Amino acid sequence: MSTADEISRTKAWMMAARPQTLPAAAAPVIVGTGLAVHDGVFAPLPALIAFVGATLIQIGTNFANDYYDAVKGADTDDRKGFTRVTQAGIIPPDQVKLATIVTFALAILSGTYLVYEGGLPILVIGLVSVLCGWAYTGGPYPLGYHGLGDLFVFVFFGLVAVVGTYYVQAATVLAEPLAATVPPGTITREAIVASLPIAGLATAIIVVNNIRDKETDAETGKRTLAVRLGYRWTRLEYVAMVGLAYLTPVWLWLIEGFSPAVLLPVASLPYAALIARTVCTRTDGEALNPALEETGKLLAIFAVLFGSGLVLA
Repeated sequence: MSTADEISRTKAWMMAARPQTLPAAAAPVIVGTGLAVHDGVFAPLPALIAFVGATLIQIGTNFANDYYDAVKGADTDDRKGFTRVTQAGIIPPDQVKLATIVTFALAILSGTYLVYEGGLPILVIGLVSVLCGWAYTGGPYPLGYHGLGDLFVFVFFGLVAVVGTYYVQAATVLAEPLAATVPPGTITREAIVASLPIAGLATAIIVVNNIRDKETDAETGKRTLAVRLGYRWTRLEYVAMVGLAYLTPVWLWLIEGFSPAVLLPVASLPYAALIARTVCTRTDGEALNPALEETGKLLAIFAVLFGSGLVLA
């Protein structure tokens, strides 16, 4: 384990921010924007600010996770995962807590322009996303401690993030500012369907994390879905989430009438299969820490290919 004396302050904060998880913030914006281009409602400034807001929410969630897992005793010296700066004594807890508050505040601030363009729906989505990011490990009923972390990631880093990115661009083009309701044409069936691969792969990241930490989480009372389901069913969840990602482009092609260009993400399937083999056969951090990072890379690769396919389609 790293110590405070061995790590620079900049590196310590980078560790707390967990850059390996940031594809979960960028991917939905890439896909939502790709679909917006496809539908002729692309708006570059809302897309950029949506990316900034999503990244800040992701980093704030990571800070909150680092802080609350340490103060609640869920992180111990026996955990197999990456070094947590609070538990390891690298950054004082009060500083990590302050960073959590500041990062979430910046996320809310960055969303003020999006509220102007998207109106009340974006305000509600933004505030609920920040609240749930904090409640993932904080608050009186932390979602991650009660087996709801996977659902949170699927909904907010998949469905809400992709559809929200599409919505704010479509609202900028099709509707007047400060809308009180959802304007027509700003939330489509195609946008909801296109969000499913990102929801699945973002959830797959947390599944790897929970498989790796299953034993130590059980010992400390953190009842993640992996603790509740066991290795076999949690691995099946991983395969199902990845499978959902690759079935969706086929659905868009065969059922929704998109051109075959939407199948571009299928090119990454061999890489996904290699990662899945590791996840389905290993429980040690030596194998699953790289698998977690590789799942994040898979999400990024898939998003770029899928977004490009939507534009070409």
